[in-house]
Amino acid sequence: MFGSHLSIAGGMYKAVLEAERLGFDTVQVFTKNQQQWRVPPLSEESRARWQNECRRLGFDQVVSHDSYLINLASPDPDLRKKSIELFTEELVRCHLLGIPYLVTHPGAHMGQRDDPACESEGCQRVAEALDLILGQYPDHRTIVCLEITAGQGSGLGYRLEHLSSIIKQNRHSDRLGVCLDTAHLFAAGYDFRGNIQYKHLLRQIDTTVGLERVRVWHLNDSQKPLGSRVDRHDHIGLGMIGEEGFKPMIRDKRWRDTPKILETPKLKHPDGRDWDSINLERLKSLIK
Repeated sequence: MFGSHLSIAGGMYKAVLEAERLGFDTVQVFTKNQQQWRVPPLSEESRARWQNECRRLGFDQVVSHDSYLINLASPDPDLRKKSIELFTEELVRCHLLGIPYLVTHPGAHMGQRDDPACESEGCQRVAEALDLILGQYPDHRTIVCLEITAGQGSGLGYRLEHLSSIIKQNRHSDRLGVCLDTAHLFAAGYDFRGNIQYKHLLRQIDTTVGLERVRVWHLNDSQKPLGSRVDRHDHIGLGMIGEEGFKPMIRDKRWRDTPKILETPKLKHPDGRDWDSINLERLKSLIK
């Protein structure tokens, strides 16, 4: 199940139509302008049109990504309050739209980089914030997917253990999942190129967060080398992972029905084709 993060400009349903045009099976979207704290209400017309198009195409495993402004790990009271309020709105919008997965970065602890105490405190703040938010909506079924990160700055989530810690400290862990981004994994130091390395990664996932919690993949090549801790996405096969590096994961049947989302640059290829179409073609060619 392949998809891409697509624009909602002109209406959320436009992202679904674009996914159809490009040949995808699903889609990832922002449910609002991700660069603004302001949250305009969802109109009934917008909700209905989105749901109708998803229903028509059988898009029942769609994904939303929350705003990059949100930092649930922040020690700053004002930013934490604003982040909790905005994430709450993100969750409510997913519920209203029938979106089953909401992907979020754990956030930045804002302390000394790689300091175990700062990371532990940051993970605790994330767990407590999600407890508060999820506890307000016991009937909502959207799964919050904690995303692995590259580990830039004081960002949390570059170790699977960070995600595991947040989940274990949360009273609503049944509503938490994981999103694995290939570029982030690679930049964070997880090498999955080749069958042996891929099997080792699976063991690491299973002994930390659990394979059953992996609800979404982000498929991106990496411009930066293994362990660089720098987040720079590239087109499939053009980065340091390479097409061969994606093969074991793409051929693993356990992920057949898991949304696998491209977040690669949206520019046109020199030959005029959409890069999304080219990346999709390359991924499908690796299944054989």
